[in-house]
Amino acid sequence: MEARSFGSLGEVSCLTLGGGGIGQVWGPTSRAEAVATVREAVESGITFLDLAPSYGNGEAESVIGEAFGGRLPHGVRLSTKCRLGNLAAGDVLSILEASLDESFRRLGVDRVDLFFLHNQIIPDDAVDQQQGTPRGLFTDAVRPAMEQLVNSGRVGAWGITGIGVPSAILETLRDGPPPSAIQVIANLLDSPGALKRYDGPARPREIAAAARDQGMGVMGIRAVQAGALTDSFDRELAEDHPDMADYRRAKPFRNLAKEIGESAASLAHRYSLTMAGISTVVLGVKNRTELRECIDAAARGPLEPDLISKIDAAVRGV
Repeated sequence: MEARSFGSLGEVSCLTLGGGGIGQVWGPTSRAEAVATVREAVESGITFLDLAPSYGNGEAESVIGEAFGGRLPHGVRLSTKCRLGNLAAGDVLSILEASLDESFRRLGVDRVDLFFLHNQIIPDDAVDQQQGTPRGLFTDAVRPAMEQLVNSGRVGAWGITGIGVPSAILETLRDGPPPSAIQVIANLLDSPGALKRYDGPARPREIAAAARDQGMGVMGIRAVQAGALTDSFDRELAEDHPDMADYRRAKPFRNLAKEIGESAASLAHRYSLTMAGISTVVLGVKNRTELRECIDAAARGPLEPDLISKIDAAVRGV
């Protein structure tokens, strides 16, 4: 599998196995199938596993612990995350440490390569202060706590989730010390779907470019936008759900995929892998069938510029 530069962390596989699928966020699977999926992913050349306690209430991390018994194959790296929200600055470090302790217990390890803030960064004057972590709190408490965890050796590096208010994310990227990695929306709609909790455009490509310019590793997430860029949803959604709105918007894309004889999911992953500045695309697969489709898509290589243009024209109606 293709290896790509991941900022200061060296190289990683162009595909990362995310914890959403094996944690049953994207539909049901069995523990046995999840474990088999993880093992096959690594055997197929995937070298990064991206997890979080919130993926199935710890299920995804427990799957990794069962798959490898705390002894990861050589060259395979881990990330996990912690949600903080808006809280007292004096509580930040202890909450991060407690979250890590629980993740380590489930994973069977005593260190992770990356530790992400798993909620949005918002402006200090945001009306709803419960929607994320205010910039001031991040600057005063979160960043120093993350640096302390790196210095302690418990985490190799730290990162942020780049789906918050774009101005706050871009401002954060310009500060120092900057994160080593960021997770950014990377799909052909440029859509965070139901994760968008602010007015105005999401600006994910601008955020990815700014992170790349700072030398960060960029993880592309939501390649199929929570299922909106697949042939059909694998779960029930209300008609007014933001992801269902994206599914309707993507109908011309699905028609184009059918014309060229490729599944929508495969073509969407190839699009994300072709996007500028994306180090690795995080997969939300929940079983080996879905995994193999993504691995085959990556093996087919990047999309040609003319096909990218056709896709962009199809979803933008131009």
